[in-house]
Amino acid sequence: MTFPFLSERLLFTPATLIADAVPLIFAFPNEYSVGITALGYQVVWATLAARSDLDVARLFTDVHESLPSNPELLGFSMSWELDYVNILGLLESLDIPIWSRDRSDDHPIVFGGGPVLTANPEPFADFFDVFLLGDGEILLDAFINAYQEVRHADRATQLKHLAQVPGIYVPSLYEVTYESAEGGVASIAPIDSTVPAQVQKQTYRGNTLSASTVVTEKAAWENIFMVEVVRSCPEMCRFCLASYLTLPFRIADVEDSLIPAIEQGLKYTDRLGLLGASVTQHPEFESLLDYLNQPQFDQVRLSLSSVRTNTVTEKLTQTLVKHDAKSITIAVESGSDRIRQIINKKLTTDEITQAAINAKAGGLSALKLYGMVGLPGEEQEDLEQTVAMMRSLKKAAPGLRLTLGCSTFVPKSHTPFQWFGVNPQSEKRLQFLQKQLRSQGIDFRPESYNWSVIQAILSRGDRRLSKFLELVRNYGDSLGSYRRAFKELKGQLPDLNHYVFDRWELDRVLPWSHLQGALPQTTLEKHLAIAVDQFKPLTV
Repeated sequence: MTFPFLSERLLFTPATLIADAVPLIFAFPNEYSVGITALGYQVVWATLAARSDLDVARLFTDVHESLPSNPELLGFSMSWELDYVNILGLLESLDIPIWSRDRSDDHPIVFGGGPVLTANPEPFADFFDVFLLGDGEILLDAFINAYQEVRHADRATQLKHLAQVPGIYVPSLYEVTYESAEGGVASIAPIDSTVPAQVQKQTYRGNTLSASTVVTEKAAWENIFMVEVVRSCPEMCRFCLASYLTLPFRIADVEDSLIPAIEQGLKYTDRLGLLGASVTQHPEFESLLDYLNQPQFDQVRLSLSSVRTNTVTEKLTQTLVKHDAKSITIAVESGSDRIRQIINKKLTTDEITQAAINAKAGGLSALKLYGMVGLPGEEQEDLEQTVAMMRSLKKAAPGLRLTLGCSTFVPKSHTPFQWFGVNPQSEKRLQFLQKQLRSQGIDFRPESYNWSVIQAILSRGDRRLSKFLELVRNYGDSLGSYRRAFKELKGQLPDLNHYVFDRWELDRVLPWSHLQGALPQTTLEKHLAIAVDQFKPLTV
């Protein structure tokens, strides 16, 4: 089935293949419309397809290109944790064992990358042969070049050779021991001295960032051209994986990178997406707005990912309205100044209020806010301050439609809050906010608490969860399935509380202790101590 591919307009030129090019399948474990909208997937695919020594075929859950009968490499780009179910399904559809230990020299090397697998690959370790930890700009060519050097060797030799490449993690070459069957991780060590004791995430530090390599009407965001304005975030909110894991904050060069990319993309479409964790903190963002406000771009539809609240100016909102935007999204996390100090959210309630006023004055009809409950140190009065803040925003910007999307705090690896658990009171706190805000005519959209519990299992999981995840897949995708799997594996792995709710000690060996992120653990501990010092005495 090739129908969706017919609508694609490529912004790169695939290479002319050499004889004996390596057959490679590059998969996204979801439907085509979702996968082709992921900028990371687009860029990796184009990078691979631009090599003359690779014969690349794409695979999605619903469609695929003509696939090689004997692929040597099979790659997955993973953006969402629960897509692991689709990875297992795609492996089975290709007659490849789901367990890496069951693969022979006749099977492809199964590799994976993307934000989920870079953060904590351990729950998925037994399904993959290789993980690429970090930025593709550095890793992809190094990985393929290393594979070419051992292409005709046996599988064991290939994996040991690949493990020598910085950022390439081969989980089967590391032995994990546990305090007990139901206890935490005791140690993680390479199987011999030829394997690196630690794998360092690789960070691209250039100022030419990613841009779409394909535009298609079949994308989830129809015909959108995406360009990455910034990478990482300078704010370093202490719960935020998108900041801590991807440091340092990098910006695209406006004149040499951003504008040429935008001009190229707008030859194919009139829809432009500016991406990044904190787009408006680009130091030349104002000049980028001036560029887009030129008359020749009047018909361009413009959208931004979440923006820093205190950068929401009237000029920005006027520009968005001019380019067919109706709303803007800001992350405030909490209405409590104290909680924002604890999490290092450098933002005041006055600045949030001014953002709402500017959004209304600039002509936007709606303001979407992201909040969170269950953050470390949170008390009932902090929730009440969130309610008070939303009420005050309604008064400050009458007629502006307000939406508060709210999730539950989930600990993330490589962040200062990785040692905390999910607050078991979070579900009740979501219900409190819903009752208080909806009665005020404020649109409150809570994220599923059950999904947050599942996220925490995978976020802090170790590789004992591989068997657990296979069971869950067989039972069906629900929290009940996860609880059932824990019950069935009782005595073989820790209980739900260990992964989700328990606060871990600082001297605990973490499942990802052998995988080095952007900052060393000692630095994360210092950031954690600063936060805890701001807790109220009764919550210590």
